[in-house]
Amino acid sequence: MVRILPVGVQSFGDIRTRGMVYVDKTEYVWRLVNSLNSCFLSRPRRFGKSLLTSTLECYFLGKKELFKGLYIDKQESAWTEYPVIAFYLSGGEYKEPNGLSDMLQHTIEQAARKYDVTVNGQTLAVRFKSLIENLWDKTGCQVVVLVDEYDKPLLDTMISDPEQEKNNRDLYKGFFSVLKDMDDYLRFVFFTGVTKFTQVSVFSDLNQLIDISLNDEYSGLCGITEKELINCFDPEIHIMADKYGLSYDECLDRLREMYDGYHFSGDGVGVYNPFSLLSAFTNQRLSRYWYRTGTPTILMKKLNDSSISLSQITDGIDADEDELQDYRVDDDDPIPLFYQTGYLTICGYDREFNLYSLKFPNNEVKYGFFNSLISSVLGSANKENPTSLRRILVDLRKGDIPSFINRIKSLFGAIPYPEGQAPAYEGEWSRQIFLVLSLMGAYTQCEVHMATGRADCVVKTSDYIYVFEFKLDKTVDEALEQIDAKDYAIPYSADGRKLFKVGVVFSSEKRNIADYRIG
Repeated sequence: MVRILPVGVQSFGDIRTRGMVYVDKTEYVWRLVNSLNSCFLSRPRRFGKSLLTSTLECYFLGKKELFKGLYIDKQESAWTEYPVIAFYLSGGEYKEPNGLSDMLQHTIEQAARKYDVTVNGQTLAVRFKSLIENLWDKTGCQVVVLVDEYDKPLLDTMISDPEQEKNNRDLYKGFFSVLKDMDDYLRFVFFTGVTKFTQVSVFSDLNQLIDISLNDEYSGLCGITEKELINCFDPEIHIMADKYGLSYDECLDRLREMYDGYHFSGDGVGVYNPFSLLSAFTNQRLSRYWYRTGTPTILMKKLNDSSISLSQITDGIDADEDELQDYRVDDDDPIPLFYQTGYLTICGYDREFNLYSLKFPNNEVKYGFFNSLISSVLGSANKENPTSLRRILVDLRKGDIPSFINRIKSLFGAIPYPEGQAPAYEGEWSRQIFLVLSLMGAYTQCEVHMATGRADCVVKTSDYIYVFEFKLDKTVDEALEQIDAKDYAIPYSADGRKLFKVGVVFSSEKRNIADYRIG
């Protein structure tokens, strides 16, 4: 029997009434509503923030029938219905001058009609305050305020229309600041978003808003843990294993490589990307589902404007807690945005210095990101002919090194440069060759190293092992001599596959490969 998986479904009520598979997160919900009065949670897109907000809404509306059999049903003895004002901001025309104000006004009017109360005042902020007060007067209960994807109006406009982004920020300042002095009227306040903008007054005015984004206790609140994967999706794992001709454990390994690896605290539990995981089970195909749902335009711009190299991002980079939690629009450092949007994740934590180590979480993100960089690093011609990269790999699988070199030459020969402007080529060349070799790692074992003292690249196919050493404006002899002097090939000498030592020299004058030789 094929089970219904809630791919992209953001309504808790729909999941429960339609009999979809639900990963029980209500233990976290129970802990949250009974220990905090107001909080903020940052998670990447498609990680279940809207579903979590919907779950909280159903809980505070007292819809106990939806929670039957779940953790919270065993804990809650007296269900209370509270008035709820829920702002779901993931949809909206926020590039329009009145887009955000219309969405806020719509939510106010919708809540007023639902509870049959009037709202007074001319400005949005006053009407919001009036709604809360009148709900309290009518029901005798404190009000719950839920704000999902608060930062969507800012992310939609920060690159394309900075002036509109500022207008949206200014509108927030007056609107949500009314919550600051209304503690007596409020039962629970909850904000979600991808990014915590320090310049947004939500976080400066609402000093009671606790950021739980890096809290170990709530690290598994969004996403799917390994335990939840095995307990909740055992049938889907077996079906996928059979389709790919894998054992159960081998299938789990493939799923880990593609979708696992996210950590949102120093010592908390790790999680899988829920959207990609459910999409893979629904389609019975391993693919880059999450990455396709959004183009990281902001990330590309931030990376190109910074001095951070691709190798730094691949090998890992450090950031302190303040960097991870806060983001400024005018900040040149792209790392906080890379982390908060899910393209980097926590892989280590130094408690003494409160320092986090970050890296790509999995292959879906890593190779999806590298593919997005092709046009900006290798030129639009190469982006239009992505098969060239696959053909490079085919050459290596065949042991055809001359053809491999010729394809690399063609790849670099298609890179455009501004007329009359010579590139800072050593850095540019390193970036280009690094990207090509990293992309090859999506299809074979490619150990990319650019630091002194390690082989630049070791590529392994079913029949061959290649140890590459690249030099810029030097001789091919120097490249081969370094492979022997540093014993780069020794670890692979006992392997049954044929071993090639390849020295490659790149010319900054020719802007391409000048020479190569097989040792």
